[in-house]
Order: sequence, then structure tokens, then C-alpha cells
Amino acid sequence: MSMETSGRKYAVDKSEDEWRVQLSPQEYQVLRQAGTERPYTGEYTDEKRVGVYACRACGAELFRSETKFDSHCGWPSFYAPLAGDTVEYIEDRSLPGRPRTEVRCASCGSHLGHVFEGEGYDTPTDQRYCINSISLTLRPADG
Repeated sequence: MSMETSGRKYAVDKSEDEWRVQLSPQEYQVLRQAGTERPYTGEYTDEKRVGVYACRACGAELFRSETKFDSHCGWPSFYAPLAGDTVEYIEDRSLPGRPRTEVRCASCGSHLGHVFEGEGYDTPTDQRYCINSISLTLRPADG
């Protein structure tokens, strides 16, 4: 499955061949083909270290650990991105009868995951950014 483009140019603009060279096959499948890693398998699902989560493809800072929470859904969850313009939102109708909102890196257009609202989590935004670990790199505050 290949991603539909949002029609915009990104600050980090590489060909798919360049992305294939830079990323592992698993990273490419999620970040560039909108795949999903298996639940409870990602390296950051239960991560508690303080720091900033960046896009694994281009390095843009996306989320802070302070907004990460335990959603018990099998993927890292955040209640807000670092700043409103660090991510972009794309309507995702890939599942019949279940429209979703895809979250992509605003710097390179790579797939991160999806955002859901109104699920009853006790967070300041009532949103859950359900993000694939393989789409992120944690930059710990302590080093």
C-alpha cells in the first residue's frame, strides 16, 4: 500500500529511492507506506525516560515525553504534539466504515500513526496520538 500525498512540498524532500536507502525495510514500510507495527512490540510503548521524540526519517522534533501517557493500546500515546505545525493531518478512509485521521510529520510527510478523540482518557486534550515507535527516535534529556 502506498501513501497518498497531501499535495504539498516538504522541507525534507527526498525521492522514495532515497528513503529506501536511508531507512530499514521495516522503517520504510511504516514511515513511507503508512504501515503499522504490531501492537506491544515497539521500543517506546512503555518508555518512561524524559526527552523529546523526533521523526525517525528526518529528525524533526514532534512530541515531548511530558505529553506521553499510558493508554494500554499497544503503541506509544501522546495527548498533544510539540507544536501545532510539527504534524499534519490527513483523512484516512482505508478501513471501510471507519474514517480516521492520519498523523504525518510536517517536515517530511512520513507516516507516524493516527489521532483519536473522545475516548475518555483523562488528558488535557481528550486526544490520543497513537504513534508507531518505529516512526520515532527518543532524544533523552539526560544525554
